Amino acid sequence: MSRMGDVLAGNHAVWEFDSDSVLIRFERGMSALRMPRLWHALGQRRIPYEAVSEVSVTVTAGKRDAVVLRAVPRPGADPLMEAAAGQLKDICDPYRLVLPADRAPLAAALADGLRARLGPDPAEPAPRFLVETPKPPLHLKAYDARATLDESGVSLRWSRTGASSTKWKAGDRHYPLASLTGVEWHSPERPGGHLRLRSRDDGEGVPAPEHDPAAVVFATGYGGVHESLPFAAAVLAAVRGRTPVAAAAAGAVPREPDRMRHLGELHGAGLLTDAEYAALRDRFASDA
Repeated sequence: MSRMGDVLAGNHAVWEFDSDSVLIRFERGMSALRMPRLWHALGQRRIPYEAVSEVSVTVTAGKRDAVVLRAVPRPGADPLMEAAAGQLKDICDPYRLVLPADRAPLAAALADGLRARLGPDPAEPAPRFLVETPKPPLHLKAYDARATLDESGVSLRWSRTGASSTKWKAGDRHYPLASLTGVEWHSPERPGGHLRLRSRDDGEGVPAPEHDPAAVVFATGYGGVHESLPFAAAVLAAVRGRTPVAAAAAGAVPREPDRMRHLGELHGAGLLTDAEYAALRDRFASDA
């Protein structure tokens, strides 16, 4: 079983096991040129055990046998992986550690120890983000815009050479966090890479990214994974963390019918999910 202070060093990364978390340090030095740029950007990450759903150890065959230790984050636990939505290549997966084959016994022992420390319901979605994400203000240079995230929201400033006429006519945009519901990141390593801000006003028939004033487009040299994915994760974390639902619902609640109107306003603002709204509405109705 893993103990506090156990260390597992692999290709390009080191995992340091603590009592309640694992610190993943993405190493540089001689192997830096072969390390994914995303790992350079992350530097290191502390992953609480409660943010992990499962752990596996596999042996790969090839020119050089190797062992792969892989942790899987719980749904909703890590804003980086939520924004990635399964689009990261294996080589860029920050939860994947490749080791020489002779370290298989140690990797298996540490994996067993990690499994023993997982939460009671590791497969269940996390109630909130458990892994830290970059803090605002942050900037992202896309092909057709410069995007900036700060405590008030996300601003898009169109490029003179890259932006479409549709975006120029719409003018530079600012989206308050309270107006946003999420973010869509489409990897720049795939055709049509872009980042789109989602809001409550979105309807059917969303324009193509190059014509959507809520989207920025990636291209060669613009919006690389190591830049755009951390930015998308930070936006997602800022949007979900703008107002705790518990605090909004537990504030001074007006009397009927005012409190039902107040509840509707919270739901309309995206601060209560449909399920939370229905549960509180039914409870207020029964208390009336």
